[in-house]
Amino acid sequence: MRRYGKHTDEDDIRTRPNRKGNRPRTSIRPKHEDAAEGMVLTVDRGRLTCLVEDRTVLAMKARELGRKAAVVGDRVALVGDLSGKKDTLARIVRIEERSSLLRRTADDDDPYERVVVANADQLAVVTALADPEPRPRLIDRCLVAAYDGGLEPLLVMTKSDLAPPDKLLELYGALDIPYVVTSRDELENGDAADRVREHLDGRITAFVGHSGVGKTTLVNALVPEDLRRTTGHVNAVTGRGRHTTTSALALPLTVTDGWVIDTPGVRSFGLAHIDPSRVIHAFPDLEPGTEGCPRACSHDEPDCALDAWVEEGHADPARLYSLRRLLATRERNEGD
Repeated sequence: MRRYGKHTDEDDIRTRPNRKGNRPRTSIRPKHEDAAEGMVLTVDRGRLTCLVEDRTVLAMKARELGRKAAVVGDRVALVGDLSGKKDTLARIVRIEERSSLLRRTADDDDPYERVVVANADQLAVVTALADPEPRPRLIDRCLVAAYDGGLEPLLVMTKSDLAPPDKLLELYGALDIPYVVTSRDELENGDAADRVREHLDGRITAFVGHSGVGKTTLVNALVPEDLRRTTGHVNAVTGRGRHTTTSALALPLTVTDGWVIDTPGVRSFGLAHIDPSRVIHAFPDLEPGTEGCPRACSHDEPDCALDAWVEEGHADPARLYSLRRLLATRERNEGD
C-alpha cells in the first residue's frame, strides 16, 4: 500500500505516547477492597454527605461509576480522606446492592424515573384530614410506589382536631395498612411522636406527603433538636403548603434506633415506571389467582382470573376492589 509517497507496512505504525507515562491504558478498575462503608444522608449539587462510622464525610461520586447515581439511603464504599474535616472530600467508588427503591416520575407521560430513596424498609404516607383536604388519589399512588419498590406502607393522618379519620380509614381498611392518627395538640406535647415512633423502631422509614400536611413538623418531633428542619405554613385561601424541604435527608431517631428520611413535599406522583405485575406481590391472598390470567393482564379486564378466584371464596371482594383502585391510579389524575 502506498501512502504519502512511501511504502508502508505494519512496522511503520506509530504509537501515540502516553503523556502521563508509558503505562498502557486499561479498562481494569481497582476493586477498592479496603474501602470504608458508609450511608448517604443527603445529596446537594453533586456533593454527598455520608455517615462513616460515627462521623459525617463529604464525598463525590468517582468517575468510574459513570452515570450511576447514589441517592439518600444508599450503602456505599468510600476511599480518600474520611476524616470529615473541613475542606476534605472523599470518593464514592461503589454503590452496594439495594434492598428497596422508592421511585417516581414527574408525571405519567414521563419515561424518566427518579429514585427518591434507597434501602428504606417503610414508607410513611402523611396526609392531613383537613387544611389541606385529603387527596386519596395521591395516597393511592404513594401506596403503589411502595408496593412496587418493596417498602411496607404506614399511613399517618394529621390534624384530627379539624376532621375525623373515619372516611379515610374505611377507604383503606381492606388493605390492612398500619396507621396512626394525630392532632396538632398531640404534635406539640409529644404524644403523636411517641405513637408514630412505635412503628419506626429499628427501621429506615421514608416520609412522603403533600405540602402543608405537617410532614416535616412530625419528623422534627422524632429527631434530635439540633437536626430539625424549617417548617412552613398552609395558605388559608388555596390550602397549599409552602415547600420547606427541598432535598431528601436521612436523620437518626431519638430514644429508639432507626432512621427517618424526610423528602420534599409532592403535588404529584407519576407512576409511568410501574409494572402492575409487581404490585400484585403485595396481595398474597390474590396473587395465586393470577395464574389463570391472560398474558400482560391488567387485572381489570373481562378475562381476568381474579374475579373467579374471589367468587370461589379465596379472597375478600374488598381486597380485589382495593387492588384495582390502586392500579387504576396510573390512568387517573390525582385530583380526580
